[in-house]
Amino acid sequence: MEEKKGFFKRLVAGLAKTRDNIVSGIDAIFSGFSSIDDDFYDEIEEILVMGDIGINATTSIIDDLKQKVKEQNIKEPSECKQLLIDSIKSQMNVGETAYEFENRKSVVLVIGVNGVGKTTSVGKLAGKLKDQGKKVVLAAADTFRAAAGEQLKEWADRADVEIICGQEGSDPASVVYDAIAAAKARDADVLLCDTAGRLHNKKNLMNELGKINRIIEKEYPEAFRETLVVLDGTTGQNALAQAREFKEVAEITGIILTKLDGTAKGGIAVAIHAELGIPVKYIGVGESIDDLQKFDADEFVNALFNQTEK
Repeated sequence: MEEKKGFFKRLVAGLAKTRDNIVSGIDAIFSGFSSIDDDFYDEIEEILVMGDIGINATTSIIDDLKQKVKEQNIKEPSECKQLLIDSIKSQMNVGETAYEFENRKSVVLVIGVNGVGKTTSVGKLAGKLKDQGKKVVLAAADTFRAAAGEQLKEWADRADVEIICGQEGSDPASVVYDAIAAAKARDADVLLCDTAGRLHNKKNLMNELGKINRIIEKEYPEAFRETLVVLDGTTGQNALAQAREFKEVAEITGIILTKLDGTAKGGIAVAIHAELGIPVKYIGVGESIDDLQKFDADEFVNALFNQTEK
């Protein structure tokens, strides 16, 4: 619980710029308008869209807000704040089933372009699972980037989990093949695979992921499957575009959103879920191993609006 509390504090601090970007504008609207009219909704809508929350999510949030205002017969703009907060939360709730892979024998593929914090996220996730008492095997299947294997090995040592590496430039699918054998032999709970993500060459990426998936299906058909895409929160709409492209080449089940500390574009967490129907499952707000946490919509929106946790 302490760790959770510390993370909430870091989240509040990390979302400061996003808060300035979105919340201060919304607060001005709540205090500046004397009645709830179309202009009032238009202003809120504009701030949400400008705050990277995205058109789809914003439309749903505003529709939801209008409905609640009508149902509850609210006349004062200031009374809309909590309703707005609740509407944003309901847009993003991932539910318990999002983490099914933790309770099953599973294979988790992690993909993402270079520079988004993918390998680091894999390392941190390994550490988290290990702390939960899971037996984890890491597969260093990003054989394309020279330093990826070494970097992952450092994280494996830090998390005290086993790692299977291939030669630099070797076939990623063969690394996954070896890692499946190791995971079975050691009766591992979770096999975590760090894979390359080269979006500019989608065909190669598709072939590579296709090959990896075929090997998993053939060698480990009983494993529960999870495919997570790592996105850099600081890139805002660009992260959304990347998620879209990855969705075209793989069955994405969730998002890891990194580098949310110090960006004004934290609203992108809301947009991704609404626009693509893919939940954000983990968020990162810093460098340390504890800075990757399960995404909690209530916590995120409370931190965004700087409300203490209920």
